[in-house]
This record gives sequence, C-alpha cells and structure tokens, in this order.
Amino acid sequence: MSSQTNETAGGELERLRAEVASLRDELNETNQGVLALYAELDVQAEQLRQASDLKSRFLSYMSHEFRTPLGSILSMTRLLADELDGPLAAEQRTQVGLISSAARELRDMVDDLLDLAKIEAGRITISPAWFDMIDLFAALRGMFRPIVDTTAVDLIFEEPEGLPRLYTDDKKLAQILRNYIANALKFTARGEVRVSVRLEGRDEVRFAVKDTGIGIPAEMHEHLFEDFVQVDSPVQKRLRGTGLGLSLCKRFAELLGGHVGVQSEPGVGSTFYVLIPIALVLESNHVP
Repeated sequence: MSSQTNETAGGELERLRAEVASLRDELNETNQGVLALYAELDVQAEQLRQASDLKSRFLSYMSHEFRTPLGSILSMTRLLADELDGPLAAEQRTQVGLISSAARELRDMVDDLLDLAKIEAGRITISPAWFDMIDLFAALRGMFRPIVDTTAVDLIFEEPEGLPRLYTDDKKLAQILRNYIANALKFTARGEVRVSVRLEGRDEVRFAVKDTGIGIPAEMHEHLFEDFVQVDSPVQKRLRGTGLGLSLCKRFAELLGGHVGVQSEPGVGSTFYVLIPIALVLESNHVP
C-alpha cells in the first residue's frame, strides 16, 4: 500500500513538474513576444518622431520661403498706394487695395504656420519683462484703428485702472489678444467689440474680448482651440484662414502659465478670454 502511495505521489509530482515546465515555456514565449512588441513600439515611436520633425521642418522652411515674396508684394503695393510714381485711377486704387489685403491675409496664414512649427519643434522662446497694461492696450488700439474706421463696429478698450504691472512676455500676450480681436471683428457685422482686463484672485489677471457677433453653438466650444478648427457659418465661408489662430492662443497661454476659454451664445455674441499669472517668473530681484 505504501509502495502504491509512493508511486502515486511520484506520478503527481512528475505531472506537476511537467505543468511547471510547460508554464515556464509559455512564460518565456510571452516574454519574448512582449520584448518584440516593445521593440516594434520603439521603432514606430521613432518613426513618428521623425515624421513630426520633418513636418515641423517643412512648415518652417516653407513659411520662411513664402515670407520673402509676400514682403516684396506688400512693399510694392505700399509704393503704388502712395502714388510715388504717379497718381492712380479710382479702379487702380481699388485693385491695389485688394492685392494688399490678400497679401496680408496670406502673410498672416504663413505666420500662423511658422509659429505652429516653432512650438512643435520646441523653438519658441519666452522673454518676460515688466510692463504696464495701458501701454499694451494703446498699441493694440493703434494697430486696429485703420480696420475699425472702415467698419460699423466700435472697438472699445476699457482702461485698466488700478491694476498692477505684469511680468510676462508682452509680445505673446499681444498675439493672443490680436487673434481674439481680429476674430471678433471678423464675425461682428455691427455693434461693438470690447477689450477688458481685471484681477482674478490675488495673483492672476483675466483679459477678455467680448463681441456682439454671430455667436458659437455650445457643442463647438470644446473644439474651438484645436488645430485647424473653424466655425461653420456663412461668414466663415467668405473669409479665409488657417484655423490655427485660436489653437496658437491656447499654446501661447500655456507657455505663459495660463489658459484660455470661451463663453458664447448664437445670435448674442462671444467672449474669449485668457487667464495668466501676474508674474510668469517669481523673482525677488524684480520689483513691479
């Protein structure tokens, strides 16, 4: 009886050993498969990185190549508009104006693509400095005055009274606000576009551009700041653009330590805002 028990135990032990060996073989095969999968993922990741790098380099190269002839076109249209070589007929002035307008639109598209390429390649630099918001508003007011003078829209800048100076990159902040204002003017046939700034808590400021334009459906709000997204409207079909303006606003805001947002209702208007810290880099050596 004891011999039979020993034989049974020995057989069970051998069976267990065989199962363990089989499991070990399966585990080894699985491990090899996982290693092969990781290797394949590494290859694909490298290919995606190279493809992204090539795309950024292509966008950057083509943007630079386009800027030179566009600059020449704009210079020539300015010379013609100034009538330095003789007076223009009314129709000629109209045609020169159309050429100049189209060249500026194309230049803005090229600038958007170039900024996108720089951001994706990590070549955007942030240069913070202390500045007064009233100076920023004055520069924006002067920039848009020629455009507003030819429309039925009032561009209103609320005076930033009693607000502290900012320590951030004023050029990037100005680019965000320029995009907001340009979009607001584009989609507002009449009424007003109002630019304001206020303190948000103790250490942040909120810039907002509010218009009385066509408004945007709620289902589009979360996608507005994605690349190449445009509002589907009859106005948009008449106007050209890359669909990168708001996407760049979001990326610039993040570089400045803040974020963007929108509040809008169709037929009522929209408010686009950016919230950024008062001081991008808190340094004790800097005094506002």
